[in-house]
Amino acid sequence: MKRARKDAERRGQNAELAAAALLALKGYRLLERRCKTPVGEIDLIAVRRRRLAFVEVKLRASTGDAAWSLSPRQQGRIARAAEYWLARKPPFQGHDIAFDVVLMAPWRWPVHLRDAFRV
Repeated sequence: MKRARKDAERRGQNAELAAAALLALKGYRLLERRCKTPVGEIDLIAVRRRRLAFVEVKLRASTGDAAWSLSPRQQGRIARAAEYWLARKPPFQGHDIAFDVVLMAPWRWPVHLRDAFRV
């Protein structure tokens, strides 16, 4: 793996850890991190009471850039991965499903966008 790719991977993992910590402070319990399915990957899956959040973490130079970086195609892939995950986790099928995004930028507080998109 090339050095630039390794560095990007490390920054992404650190951003996901920071996002998981933010969600924990908000009362969420992390169920999975970097959940890989045959139809896509979900960065974080967290639950708070009856709310099950499938969370995409976006790290960019600014939170504005991060907000614009989630394409409709990515949203569809995340939704399909969530559907796949839910089909294999019957205890969570009755929960309120949400698609959240955590926006990350260097030297800025993370921004948690609840219900960032709907499918």
